[in-house]
Amino acid sequence: MKTQGRLLGRYLSTVSPGELRWIGLRPARKEAMISVNHVMALAELGLDGDHRSTKTPGSARQVTLISEEHIASIKSLCQLDELAPELLRRNLLISGINLNALRHQRFRIGGALFEATAQCHPCSRMVEPLGPSGPANMLGYGGLCAKILESGEIAVGDQVVPVLAPN
Repeated sequence: MKTQGRLLGRYLSTVSPGELRWIGLRPARKEAMISVNHVMALAELGLDGDHRSTKTPGSARQVTLISEEHIASIKSLCQLDELAPELLRRNLLISGINLNALRHQRFRIGGALFEATAQCHPCSRMVEPLGPSGPANMLGYGGLCAKILESGEIAVGDQVVPVLAPN
């Protein structure tokens, strides 16, 4: 585990569980998101039905997550009245947990085990839903990328539970 992961891991036992609030799949690159209530998370691949699951096995970007709290910040910074999670093109919307505390850590959602790999930075595609300053306003609020370590079904309403990594 990287030094940063060990540092953040010191506090993982104090992080309370969050909740999975929304699931979105991208059937193909640049296509509209499809909202689902449950999905199979496939180890080393991604979410069943999402185009990323057909890409390079073992990728560090199999799943993307964003927090409801970060969406509220982005919405405020962009001066928007509403901001639907599918416009930000992340797979999982989480609430009640600081996603940044999960960086380089393992966590369980439903029957699947995930490991957060990196921040999910905004791209130029965010100009369309957020306006010209959208990508800049998303910096630090874009969520996380993760890989799936153990397959399992996940569903809206499942807890997001930090898992201490084995020594």
